[in-house]
Amino acid sequence: MFNNTYLLPTMHSTILVTGGAGFIGSNLIKYILEHSNTHIVNLDALTYAGNLQNLTDVELDSRYTFVHGSIQNAEIVRYVLRRYNISGIINCAAESHVDRSIQSAQPFVDTNINGTLVLLEAAKEYGIRRFLQMSTDEVYGSLGAEGFFTEETPLQPNSPYSASKAASDCLVRSFVHTHNLDAVITRCSNNYGPYQFPEKLIPLMISNAVNDISLPVYGDGMNVRDWIYVTDHCSGVWQAYQHGKAGEVYNFGGKSEKYNIDVVKMILQGVGKDESLITYVKDRPGHDKRYAIDCTKAERELQWQPTVTFEEGLAKTIAWYQDNNAWVENVRSGAYLAYYAKQYQQ
Repeated sequence: MFNNTYLLPTMHSTILVTGGAGFIGSNLIKYILEHSNTHIVNLDALTYAGNLQNLTDVELDSRYTFVHGSIQNAEIVRYVLRRYNISGIINCAAESHVDRSIQSAQPFVDTNINGTLVLLEAAKEYGIRRFLQMSTDEVYGSLGAEGFFTEETPLQPNSPYSASKAASDCLVRSFVHTHNLDAVITRCSNNYGPYQFPEKLIPLMISNAVNDISLPVYGDGMNVRDWIYVTDHCSGVWQAYQHGKAGEVYNFGGKSEKYNIDVVKMILQGVGKDESLITYVKDRPGHDKRYAIDCTKAERELQWQPTVTFEEGLAKTIAWYQDNNAWVENVRSGAYLAYYAKQYQQ
């Protein structure tokens, strides 16, 4: 049973979801609307990975409101909290692609650190009842062949992206202990599913394979990631928002460790293409070898479990991208193609 001390009322409450036009944010908004009577305000700057097409099926829902703006803009954040009588915040807004952080770290500092600070200051000022910081397992660094990340694993970020997320997590922790802010942090393994921007491994490989474009694999392809289907992540975040204990961290993973090269080969098999499309490219700097999540705490305290196997989730994801080629082509803009050419030059 849940400890009702931490059960937050969600009937007709209004929460702010930042970055809600992105991959995880848009899936989370739809998940919450489907599983509760909560009203949601989506604040998104609509940078390259933000896409309102992700939310066309809920844009007319009376419980959903979109506001165009950045979490770095304190005036807009405070306006939204006042105007919509916000009771809680789920911060999904983030620069999240490691490769881009290697090219330029400044946007990651601006959004992930400074933007989170703006939200925390506003949450403190307006008495927000619950603040959830969505983070990543990458803040823990890299694992060897054995072991798992737990909530007690020391933070050892190895990329500008993960360093910026670790810093924002520390800011959240400091506001809990210094200002008594009711906040929780969630850290998750690699997500996949519909609406993911095609710079990330799985949608990139699907899109390339469908179009008979070579599939660029970093190094020897033997880096290991734990994969979680996005709706399983969303269910965990929603459980943590409602039932998590203030000041705590909750890890979510899919219990699906795979070598990157095996994921690529599964995708090729799923779309009926030959492995001759695989091209090995120079490894990226500081490429973490292995991530793996221990979800015991979330299972015990939140009664959460991943429900979608990797095989099931990958099949659904491949089918979605095949059925939504127009969406893919729309987001693969000229700017993205220029970035792609620079990133994977051999």
